[in-house]
Amino acid sequence: MIQALNLTKRYGSHLALNNLNLQINPGEICCLLGQNGAGKSTTINLFLGFIEPTSGNTLINGVNVQDHPQESKNYLAYIPETVMLYPNLTGIENLEYFSSLAGFKYSKTELIAFLLKTGLQEEAHNKRLGGYSKGMRQKVGIAIAISKHAKALFLDEPTSGLDPKASNEFTKIIRQLSDSGTAILMATHDIFRAKQVAHSIGILRSGDFVSQIKAADISANELEELYLQTV
Repeated sequence: MIQALNLTKRYGSHLALNNLNLQINPGEICCLLGQNGAGKSTTINLFLGFIEPTSGNTLINGVNVQDHPQESKNYLAYIPETVMLYPNLTGIENLEYFSSLAGFKYSKTELIAFLLKTGLQEEAHNKRLGGYSKGMRQKVGIAIAISKHAKALFLDEPTSGLDPKASNEFTKIIRQLSDSGTAILMATHDIFRAKQVAHSIGILRSGDFVSQIKAADISANELEELYLQTV
């Protein structure tokens, strides 16, 4: 569902990503670990078509992102560190607007069901987003992904700035999406959250994909030690 083939990105003499090969199947969660500048966000931006690769390809559901940028967006959703929604609109209005941009028309009952599925309490649905916490805004972002029937979900530091309760709620939602068949690529600094949620974990260092581990095969402490040794 999510595939990188010999993916490379250079900015002049700077090698931001070096010959990345990656495959994430439907229902799998892959977490990318690495320091700032390691290539995590570059990888996600290449899949989203925000930047062009120097060489190599990105594919989503078999569609080459570089050759068919608009078609590839039909299959994906993206939740950045700070979810960019309209603060003067309510949660349900944001959901209705962004799902309509993707070509979907839902009843109010269906929109409410999407928001409830993310755990956003019903009393918040008709409140303006400007008064939401970061965790609540992320839930609206996830509801948008659900409403688009996204087959691939890209997350960039989604738990940054969340308190432990909100982080735990977010993890549960991501697992539910995985169980429904969504392929998920998440860039994060959170080693223990990665161990908790991922099926596989990749470690990037200065653009190189230096390790890929099955999460079930390593403890959180062993992962932390490997990460520190690697970076």
